[in-house]
Amino acid sequence: MTEITMAPSYFTDDSLLRRVHREKVVALSGPRALLMMAAHPVAFEGFFMATGSLDDPYKRLRRTAEVMDVIAWGPKAEADRKTRRVRAMHARASGVLPHDAGRFPAGTPWAADDPELLLWIIACLVDSAVIVYERYVTGLSAAERDAYWQDYRIIGRLFGLRDADMPATWDDFEAYMSAMRRSGDLHVTPTAREVGIEVVLRPPLPLKVRPLVELANFITVGLLPRGIRRGYGFSWDPARAIALRGGAEYVKRVLVPLLPSSLRYVPAAA
Repeated sequence: MTEITMAPSYFTDDSLLRRVHREKVVALSGPRALLMMAAHPVAFEGFFMATGSLDDPYKRLRRTAEVMDVIAWGPKAEADRKTRRVRAMHARASGVLPHDAGRFPAGTPWAADDPELLLWIIACLVDSAVIVYERYVTGLSAAERDAYWQDYRIIGRLFGLRDADMPATWDDFEAYMSAMRRSGDLHVTPTAREVGIEVVLRPPLPLKVRPLVELANFITVGLLPRGIRRGYGFSWDPARAIALRGGAEYVKRVLVPLLPSSLRYVPAAA
């Protein structure tokens, strides 16, 4: 693996962030992360809908992916420039919820640069990536999980979070995710259910790749927390859970180790 640039980057090839995100299979974490984000009514009803993020969702997702790629693989100067622009956009986006959403009543104020909201968005990315990496690539030790989270704390700072806004360790991060699932804050609204399913599970792709989309959807649904899965109205049963585990074991033990680098790793890491 070689660096894509000689300019200083926030991460090196030894960082856990690059080790995890060099794997193409980790892209399977994206749909799960988006559905997790949309399960927070303020994040969805306030930020995503009110700011027009879903007017052209696939273009928005591509731009977000480009920013994250620059942070992970590109020079610091470019990462700083792109995240500075994102922070400026967030600073201008605020409002109130137009109607009741879960436990949040109509009129609840929201702001795109709210640290609690930003933390939830980042946490969904982290939680989903680690789950997919460990299911389909290899397990991570407690120290490796913590190192991955420390890398993501750097990303959090780039998007405007302070150290005090983020869990300090991986154990603290897991406690945060557990608390969020129990808090009552997460509630899949009818609009989130409709738009989330349409955007995440029905992307505008050719019919010839539809079987791959359905496979990715199966993985996405299976890896969601039970309560959020129910909120979206997705059915699940023990037989599907067994099939999901069996498929993951095959990918991890047989398929991924045998793939050539050109197929296994993202271009920036090849």
